[in-house]
Amino acid sequence: MTYFAPIVDRNIKFALVGCGRIAKNHFSALKQHANRAEIVGVCDVVPEALEAAARETGAVPYRTLSEMLAKTDADIIVLTTPSGSHPQQAVEVARSGRHVLTEKPMATRWHDGLRMVRACDEAGVRLFVVKQNRRNSTLQMLKQAIWKGRFGRIYMVNINVFWTRPQDYYDAASWRGKWEHDGGAMMNQASHYIDLLDWLIGPIESVHAYTATLERKIEAEDTGVVSIRWRSGALGSMNVTMLTYPKNFEGSITILGEKGTVRVGGLAVNEIQHWEFADSDPDDAKIKSVNYETTSVYGFGHPLYYDNVIKVLRGEAEPETDGREGLKSLEVLIATYLSARDGKRVALPLDY
Repeated sequence: MTYFAPIVDRNIKFALVGCGRIAKNHFSALKQHANRAEIVGVCDVVPEALEAAARETGAVPYRTLSEMLAKTDADIIVLTTPSGSHPQQAVEVARSGRHVLTEKPMATRWHDGLRMVRACDEAGVRLFVVKQNRRNSTLQMLKQAIWKGRFGRIYMVNINVFWTRPQDYYDAASWRGKWEHDGGAMMNQASHYIDLLDWLIGPIESVHAYTATLERKIEAEDTGVVSIRWRSGALGSMNVTMLTYPKNFEGSITILGEKGTVRVGGLAVNEIQHWEFADSDPDDAKIKSVNYETTSVYGFGHPLYYDNVIKVLRGEAEPETDGREGLKSLEVLIATYLSARDGKRVALPLDY
């Protein structure tokens, strides 16, 4: 694959489509890289949101993506629109010769994710999928321990996402909780935790899931559980609900191995709560220092994620999460939904 030439003699120019809730994290992250990047355009169909974003960033406002692509000189377009909109928008951006950065999940359908990767390949542009939680200091420590083999053989893994999204959250935007545009608790809120299953533990052999809409008036699920078997033989489970009373309670991962036991918990995997291995390592002294306080389930990884994107476009690094890496968590999500729908175990990989 031959990509466009690296940009080394000026700032990388970003434009963003979708000025809603998560866009503020992107604006804040890019401000921290003002010496290498700038926001030159913003786009939204809601006039108030567009006006606020233009005022905050100083960027040129556009009412439609087509108008933006016709007029902007941006190098890369950031998609923070509803998930179901990402595929077609990514294809349009790629065909305009610009790189694509999309929020999670990259798509709500498996074939749409494949279509995004294919379009960017054909256009010779980069496709980045935001997985900022990988940059959390706690998860970086955990990843290092796995890389070093400190667990020995991993036997069991459990992930809990016990958060809450009240009915007025879903009512605030017509696309929320819809199959076509959003998905439910597993695909939207727990997407970054689904990503940990492959990124930390390795390729998955099969899943068996149940999902339910127990309380919220939405199309998709507000609660789900999934049992997982990895190719390594490890077994695990993931428990997700948006019905926790009275507020967000826990986002955690527990790993039980031959020579180690670790639990990373807190509101959003922001506290190493148990760290025990048969051997010692200099990293053990860093446990308390990597913990951090948070009131946001988004974490603080967006600036670090953008650092990698900027370095890639400058020719200084390889992408941490490109389109193919993004497909891994989308594949697990789609397999989970297929399992819950059909009441059977679903093996991976899915058909390409």
